[in-house]
Amino acid sequence: MYTVKTLNAISDVIHTQLDDSYQISPEAENPDAILVRSAAMHEMEFGKDLLAIGRAGAGVNNIPVDRCSKEGIVVFNTPGANANAVAELVIAGLLMSGRNIAGGMDWVKSLKGKGAEVGKLVEKGKSQFVGPEMRGKTLGVIGLGAIGALVANAASRGLGMNVIGFDPFISVESAWSLSTSVHRAGSTDEVLEKADFITFHVPLNDQTRGSVNAEMIAKMKDGAGILNFSRGELANTEDVKAALASGKLRSYVTDFPSDELIGEDKVVCIPHLGASTPESEDNCARMAAAEIRDYLERGCIRHSVNYPDVELGEPEAARVLVLHENIPNMISNISAAAAKEGINIDNLVNRSRKEMAVTVMDVGQLPSQDALDHLAEMQGIIRVRAFGKKA
Repeated sequence: MYTVKTLNAISDVIHTQLDDSYQISPEAENPDAILVRSAAMHEMEFGKDLLAIGRAGAGVNNIPVDRCSKEGIVVFNTPGANANAVAELVIAGLLMSGRNIAGGMDWVKSLKGKGAEVGKLVEKGKSQFVGPEMRGKTLGVIGLGAIGALVANAASRGLGMNVIGFDPFISVESAWSLSTSVHRAGSTDEVLEKADFITFHVPLNDQTRGSVNAEMIAKMKDGAGILNFSRGELANTEDVKAALASGKLRSYVTDFPSDELIGEDKVVCIPHLGASTPESEDNCARMAAAEIRDYLERGCIRHSVNYPDVELGEPEAARVLVLHENIPNMISNISAAAAKEGINIDNLVNRSRKEMAVTVMDVGQLPSQDALDHLAEMQGIIRVRAFGKKA
């Protein structure tokens, strides 16, 4: 029996992945796993029984990932589960970036009470909201993951745009999903120089924070539009506002409002609606629950943000999973320690990710608790788990 604590209202679709062997409750004490959406966890104390955290969404800045790594807690997210929802909103943002739809709708509200004059006033005033069509324009897509690829394909196939994209880390899956009409650029600068509209789909980290700044904007076409549906902190707000004021940029559309941006001319602020669809919430919850289940039941790690992915089938007999620091001689030390405890290794898999590593040993029979405890006492070992039935 596993115990799972929920920190937010999580879709009931999790029960399609977690059967009756799971006790799921927001009041759960000493849980084996936690399912979370947006709840802040940085001040939480984690019990020694906590093995995993599943984030029903992509961003994990509400989770103390580094602390989890040191405590042997595997953190999962759900990349791509909300991709379609975000991509659809990006396309809506793209249309608003070209034509001042949001400004026009706000202006129409000012005509309330004008009675029979409304029609004439509309015809007289609509010219101030004129904007270009998308067909034939060039869209630059920086970041061709699940969302970026969907946006690129929709703009190319559905809107008749010329699409140019760049992603130095594009996955094989994303590459295969791209339309052949999407041109792959050799650098970010190539995209900046050619695109009429640019949409960013990159993670927020130390390298990307504030990267949409005066230096980057200077490389763009005059009158380009920017769409930011990744994270607000990607952009230097003051630099963006200055470029809008000078006319270097025609528009800035973002799903991340801030006090500095609200009410600014040529800025469209959407209230973080990217993943706010029932379909997206279900997809994220279902995926997070499946990741938690596979890790708790057989040690499979898929879409972890702090430990390397290790895709595993069912163990033939028994399995020992070791979370450890990525330091020299760990594999040989683990193997030697296992042999000393009488553990016969049938198959061994090791994966590393920066400072963290995972070693999985499929063994002939489930080791004794004493043997597992001795293995866990080794220097550099963070957590040891065993799966399978006793011989």
